[in-house]
Amino acid sequence: MSHLLREHAPITDAGWREIDTEARERLTPALAGRKLVDFAGPFGWERSATNLGRVAPLDGEPVEGVVAQQRRVLPFVELRAPFTVARSELRDLDRGAVDADFDALDAAATRIAVAENVAIFHGLGSAGIAGLCDESSHPPIALGDDAYDRYPTHVARAVEMLLSAGIEGPYGIALSPEAYTGVIETTERGGYPLLDHLKKIVGGPLVWAPGVRGAVVVSLRGGDLRFESGQDLSVGYDSHDGEVVNLYLEESFSFRVATPEAAVALTP
Repeated sequence: MSHLLREHAPITDAGWREIDTEARERLTPALAGRKLVDFAGPFGWERSATNLGRVAPLDGEPVEGVVAQQRRVLPFVELRAPFTVARSELRDLDRGAVDADFDALDAAATRIAVAENVAIFHGLGSAGIAGLCDESSHPPIALGDDAYDRYPTHVARAVEMLLSAGIEGPYGIALSPEAYTGVIETTERGGYPLLDHLKKIVGGPLVWAPGVRGAVVVSLRGGDLRFESGQDLSVGYDSHDGEVVNLYLEESFSFRVATPEAAVALTP
């Protein structure tokens, strides 16, 4: 039996397939950080921490002539986003309905995806996670109130900063939803799409990134930014009554910046 307790839910196999499919379809486009950093795992729910490969000295000697040190680790954080599904909708699914109301699931998927993105890009201090924007050794580039046709200048400057630090490409860009919309709606002189121009500058993807403030240019060479997954995002069962089933989306992970030179923040 899994700790997700799915076996105890009044949901058929067909119902679970639809719920899992809906969750996956809603999560995939929103998990921006995973598209730009190294993903390791999943290693399982029992995994509790990331080995940092370092030690911290302990005060005193447990026995004279013996030095004690403690291994340093980064504990995993657990995220959970609850939601409900009406039992009437589940019964309709079993009858063959293809338009089930999963609005609550969609909202929960958006919330937990944003929370993961925030942890990766801006950190989660209470969990000891430093975001790549805060950890970047480069001064941020202010976007200010410039029109979107100034974005190529800002992004090219960020790429130049990365190259000057010895950080090779290709590179990718995480864009806040507002910035992403502005970019895809903008054409430059001659009708050339701004989106295509920025892709040529970085040599990699432009990613829609809910939870990101402004934009971030990141090296995709690998080995610089590591997301370690314990339990990957999964749907679990909590409880039910005669009307609704209470479910949740849950994951565990850590994130660390190995190379602070590998990202440049473009601040709004």
